Amino acid sequence: MIKFNSFFPVIWTENFEETIGFYIHILKFALVDANSEMQWAFLQKDSVKMMITKPNEHENFDKIGFSGSFYFNVNDVNDLWQDLKTITKICYKIENFEWGMREFAIYDNNGYILQFGQPTAEISKEE
Repeated sequence: MIKFNSFFPVIWTENFEETIGFYIHILKFALVDANSEMQWAFLQKDSVKMMITKPNEHENFDKIGFSGSFYFNVNDVNDLWQDLKTITKICYKIENFEWGMREFAIYDNNGYILQFGQPTAEISKEE
């Protein structure tokens, strides 16, 4: 049986350096590897991996965008909310949802929606 080992997005941007800066300085990702000439970078924070790149010339697109959101499951959503709520553009504020998650969402510098969540059952155990 085929096993999928990992999944990580490749985010397209027209603002290569600015996007790297957002993920490094705001979300505290580490820059693992980059090639400025190719406009490509590989970033990681804990077990989360992502690539940032300028779209290839052969790609057909009208504008940078994604028809969904990127969801990060974190271990302390309340502290992360405190860290990000005044330095990022908010999509929606932190709240508990009926499906058992406490979460919030922000926009990155490209307008991509980044959601952050933690099971409410984990938060109850911590408090």
